[in-house]
Amino acid sequence: MHHDTTRTDSGRRGVEPAKAGGAVSESAPASATEGYEAMQCLLQRAVTEGGLPGILAEVRDGDRQWFGTAGVADTRTGRKRAQQDRFRIGSISKTFVATVVLQLAAEGRLSLDDTAEQWLPGRVRGHDHDGAGVSIRMLLNHTSGVFNYTDDQAALNRCETHPPESLVQIAMSHPPTFTPGSGWAYSNTNYVLAGMIIERVTGRALAEEITERISRPFGLAGTYLPHDSDPTILGPHSRHYTKLFRTDIGAPVHDATELDASMFWAAGGMISTAGDLNRFFGALLGGRILPPDQQRDMFTTVPTRNWISNAAYGLGVSSVRLPCGETVWGMGGALFGSWSYAYGARAGAGDGEQMVTINVNGDWCEGGWDDPIGMFTDLLQAKFCRRSGT
Repeated sequence: MHHDTTRTDSGRRGVEPAKAGGAVSESAPASATEGYEAMQCLLQRAVTEGGLPGILAEVRDGDRQWFGTAGVADTRTGRKRAQQDRFRIGSISKTFVATVVLQLAAEGRLSLDDTAEQWLPGRVRGHDHDGAGVSIRMLLNHTSGVFNYTDDQAALNRCETHPPESLVQIAMSHPPTFTPGSGWAYSNTNYVLAGMIIERVTGRALAEEITERISRPFGLAGTYLPHDSDPTILGPHSRHYTKLFRTDIGAPVHDATELDASMFWAAGGMISTAGDLNRFFGALLGGRILPPDQQRDMFTTVPTRNWISNAAYGLGVSSVRLPCGETVWGMGGALFGSWSYAYGARAGAGDGEQMVTINVNGDWCEGGWDDPIGMFTDLLQAKFCRRSGT
């Protein structure tokens, strides 16, 4: 699942208020308005029935945008969630990292067929791991077989600091999940290694590469990878609440807003906003970030196992087939107190024109949903399945 990351745990014009906490740009057709109303009802249910502190969703429909929210950003003050709120995006970070790798490939500075051993000599070695057999492409699509370091909670908890090298060392203390290229398993170690390769190729920090290549040129003012072990979220943000993955209704709730995300780094340490994610994925799905060859690489998928239902995985992106039969593209992510989905349509000339980003500031869900992913799927259905009359 997307939340494997955490087993440790633009200016708008013409926006008018709509009913029940939503805002929609003028001239929205009746069918779109109905979809927004259905989404707003689901947002309310997520709080009243699902027991979540707060939820927000932002929709991009071509030139129109809609923003809806329910619940609170801060349970102590009762402050509402806001459109500019920043939040931790977990594994959606992987899409940014894969994009940087593919840009470097387009520049001829690396090849997806290069091996981990070529760029990181001796790092992927131990307990039958062999970096000479692991390509960069395998890292990005989770077919490397490299052990997932976040599956070893005890080792993570023993470390006071979490530089990337130590995360890889944890993984190397276990045997691989399978022989490289022979299976599929979600592994955060893959993206830590990809981040290390970016730094080796460019000679610059991963955070700087993401800012210079993506955040700054595409106007993502609220999107960044924290430097070192900074536990704060810069700028306006909601509090992040966690039950530490306990599923009982009475489990205590902890505030995890301040968090050393260095243990997730390239695999899940980034911070963003709903508007930024819609803009980023809209540009990515629309082919405005990567050249055609790298675009094709990114969206070539492999089957997944023991992950999201009806999903396939590309290079840092996933496709999900909704119950109505529509397929959406994007990524999801989760870590303590923050679960997010950013998905859009990718079919024909309108690539990236239809986007939805959702975030909840809690990591549980009740009221008939097994977890926030089930509720996110219902929200995607409300948006994308009306287009096909289903």
